Amino acid sequence: MSRIYQAGTLNTSALTVPDLYVQIAQPQSLTLSGASTGILGVVGTASWGPTNVPTPVGGMGDYMSSFGAKRGNTTDAGLAVNIAQLQGANLFRVVRVTDGTDKAAAGALSGVTLTAACTGSAGNDIVATLAVASRGYSLVVSHPVLGVSNYMGADWPALAQAVAADSAALVVLEIPSEAPTFSAGGVTLSGGSDGGIPPTSAFIGVDGVSRTGMYALRGQGCSLVILHGITDSSCFTIQAAFGLGEGAYMVVSGPQGDTLANAVANKASAGLDSYAVKLMFGDWIWWNDDTNGLMLVSPQAFSAGILAALSPQRSSLNKALSGVVGSQKAGMSGVGTTYSVAELAMLFEAGIDVICNPAPGGSYWAVRCGHNSSSNAAICGDNYTRMTNYLASSLAGGMGAYVGSVINDTLFGDIRATLLGFLSSLVSQGILGITNNTLPYAVVCDASNNSAARIALGYVQADVQVQYQGINEKFIVNLQGGTSVTVSNSGGNV
Repeated sequence: MSRIYQAGTLNTSALTVPDLYVQIAQPQSLTLSGASTGILGVVGTASWGPTNVPTPVGGMGDYMSSFGAKRGNTTDAGLAVNIAQLQGANLFRVVRVTDGTDKAAAGALSGVTLTAACTGSAGNDIVATLAVASRGYSLVVSHPVLGVSNYMGADWPALAQAVAADSAALVVLEIPSEAPTFSAGGVTLSGGSDGGIPPTSAFIGVDGVSRTGMYALRGQGCSLVILHGITDSSCFTIQAAFGLGEGAYMVVSGPQGDTLANAVANKASAGLDSYAVKLMFGDWIWWNDDTNGLMLVSPQAFSAGILAALSPQRSSLNKALSGVVGSQKAGMSGVGTTYSVAELAMLFEAGIDVICNPAPGGSYWAVRCGHNSSSNAAICGDNYTRMTNYLASSLAGGMGAYVGSVINDTLFGDIRATLLGFLSSLVSQGILGITNNTLPYAVVCDASNNSAARIALGYVQADVQVQYQGINEKFIVNLQGGTSVTVSNSGGNV
């Protein structure tokens, strides 16, 4: 009788019974998928929603369903999502933070207390209506932004059970020990509040079993992160450490109306010098919000939004931004005071970027330098941070499948094939580029870098070299004109 085994479960060198042995081998995949580079993590305030919980959001529709309408605070997460989405970002992880004084709205209906499921002022717009239905009673809970839910039940305990079973319920029912008699009617909840603007420590949060603030974004795959509206330079190096550990590009900003000298001094005193952080100068942006009107907002969401919309090999330099009405320096017309070459040089040499108008390509608002905060010229570009994080995250997400494999030439070959196939695909997608007919990558994984002594200890090493594409930052056009100029035209006569 033939026997069927899964490949790898049968010791084929120790068979004693003459028979047919069929081994089923799973299809082997030597491909490696690239990590996402468009997820933007936003830590900010809101008028509704869970606190310190990373919530996936695809745009403003999703945001309002989860966190309510935007508010006029400079730390509001909805403003950040709205601004970044306008630049092309469409994947977000939003973490709501509070100062601890926020309260949930509440109201009484027919002797039963209804409490908003989340704290915040949005709860004050929740309306609950109790009515007699054909099969008992109907409880309708509605909100102009958060939605409407209809619950049916024969009595209060049944209604409470229906509400509790709804993961998206807007309210929580508190029924007295003796359930009251039904009385049709309605109530609008009240008493909900957002609290004050949280301190910087709430935005940074706590890293532990129960993570809060920024640390709630661990493991969320965010390639960019902003603590919206936070300008406290004392937390910049903490953000840098988080960015290095998570493979995330942290975008931070100086305070409103900052001066060049103060910005340079603050960066130096904070000890910030990291490719993991992009520091924007505190020349805040005028933004005409469709909910709150004209307001000054941090440049963080503009910079992070345009980067989230770009491939990792590209820079934020000279990319037109949408929705900018003006800036503090230029005014709301956008044609006021501009930056001199000396002012820009002062910022860029210190590792500080800025949004301004004009840009090298014309009269539009754009990020003017495309650098991170590192003083090392070899790693100071946006593209270095983004490409390095992209490649590292891609390798970390796929190469672990080889752990536990038997070490031999077949394993070395599979590792090389996977890495070379991945890097080759990046060339075909334009993420890597060929210059002078030379491949921009090399992979070594064989006996030359894996000695017998190391293999005996269970080590396997793959050495990968990748050359990134440069960014055209200083474009020089040499012009020679005049009646005495002799033109050499290799293309021949017209």
